[in-house]
Amino acid sequence: MLAPGVEDESIDLLSAALVIARTVYPAIDIAKYAGCVESLAVRARGIMQDSTESARIIDAVNRVLFQEEGFRGNRTDYYDPRNSYLNEVIDRKLGIPITLSVLYMEVARRVGLPLFGVGMPGHFLLKFYDVDGHHLLIDAFEGGQVIHEGDCQARLDEIYAGQAPLEPEYLHSVGKRQILTRMLNNLKNIYLTSRNFRKALTVVDLILAIYPRSPEDVKQRALLRYNLGQLKGSANDFEDYLKMSPDASDVDDVRQLALSIRRTMASFN
Repeated sequence: MLAPGVEDESIDLLSAALVIARTVYPAIDIAKYAGCVESLAVRARGIMQDSTESARIIDAVNRVLFQEEGFRGNRTDYYDPRNSYLNEVIDRKLGIPITLSVLYMEVARRVGLPLFGVGMPGHFLLKFYDVDGHHLLIDAFEGGQVIHEGDCQARLDEIYAGQAPLEPEYLHSVGKRQILTRMLNNLKNIYLTSRNFRKALTVVDLILAIYPRSPEDVKQRALLRYNLGQLKGSANDFEDYLKMSPDASDVDDVRQLALSIRRTMASFN
């Protein structure tokens, strides 16, 4: 589904997000959750009454998701990992900007409004284009509020205490692989903070399934494997990292660590 050769536009974002959740909830019925999303879209379509106006579609999606169903951002426990698993978001009606955005995108796509992810630091958004070709932004964490670029600086100020000026590239569209990787990076950081290295390792494995030639993630996996006592895998990853980044500033330290792991392994024989 996420192999490097698969075109980005061919990725089923909903299914891929649910596959991520299967690492923690292996019994997930993906078809069931796809049916839930389709049901939400059917209800929005009924409110639209065949309208193709983007404003009417957004109003319909907002009404179904946020007014009738009560989806909302989890402000009280933002870093709960359940906020990053789409099945939990759908079941609990709680999420963070990126998972609420994925749900919003999937419902909107089914009723005829293509949306694009916007990877603004600290607060994921959605973008759509009006009939004149101008883009507007949707904040799914704020109940589907339509916002403008000036509002984005206010969002950044809230997150970074006024220390992050809005850059044009912050509002560029991102592809499905980037969306999924950002979801995974959120989870990785949560598990690293709680020192749950085993779950963090599972997440890094998924990141590397999407971007297998990411040196920093290969090194991250090496460190996680080392902490979990998986010495052979750790040494292999460190050595792969050295091949990928021969000019990195930490090559000497990594080379010594890989050599030390190999010596430790040899002493077991």
